[in-house]
Amino acid sequence: MNFHAEIADSAREAARITAGVGPDRLTGPTPCPDYDVRALVNHLVAYTGIGMELRARREPHPDDLATRDFTADPQWAAHYAEQLDRSVAAWADPAVWEGEINSVPAEGMAAMLFLELCLHGWDLAKATGQDYRVADATARRLLAAVRENAQMYRDYKGFGEPVEVPAGAGDLETAVALSGRDPYWAG
Repeated sequence: MNFHAEIADSAREAARITAGVGPDRLTGPTPCPDYDVRALVNHLVAYTGIGMELRARREPHPDDLATRDFTADPQWAAHYAEQLDRSVAAWADPAVWEGEINSVPAEGMAAMLFLELCLHGWDLAKATGQDYRVADATARRLLAAVRENAQMYRDYKGFGEPVEVPAGAGDLETAVALSGRDPYWAG
């Protein structure tokens, strides 16, 4: 199942959020205990910007991708937004959704990238005092992807244990909680 529209929606939101991250926020805490804002931004840019396009093209990541400090460039947020446009365009091709990428079905790889884009976008929004806003269809797809992949992510220490949410919580709030994040995190 191709969920390109939801990827595009979450990419627009990631671009909006990163545009609101000033240099004074880069050393602040995030909902990801292992990352400050700078480390979270660098992870997000590497894997959902450059990495997402490379995965669509079935090209390897550069060796230094995980260690680059994208925030050293004062225009990093604008460059990330441009890269997201290229990444979203690469996933618009229906052929990209066929076959495998690194021995993973293409749809499964897209789901992993989508999780990174949405959840770390949410993390960054929370860490910098912004709201995270996506369409209802994107939140539903995120919840489905979290449910489908939660145990694998927990096994690899990418997700914590689920957090309780009140009855009637929305799809986004529930997805965040099932990924082991506190939907009410306030720093």
